[in-house]
Amino acid sequence: MKRVATIAFYAIGALAIAYLALYAYAMLSGQPIVPGDPIHIFRKPDAPSYS
Repeated sequence: MKRVATIAFYAIGALAIAYLALYAYAMLSGQPIVPGDPIHIFRKPDAPSYS
């Protein structure tokens, strides 16, 4: 049981560090994050529209 708790502790710590690294990357990349802003998907400008 102690081993399971240790593994869970390290897993939660790794997730927290990954989240902080992703947040730092988003802040330093220069793209402002605005709530409600649509997600921009990169595609060819001459691609056909199927909608």
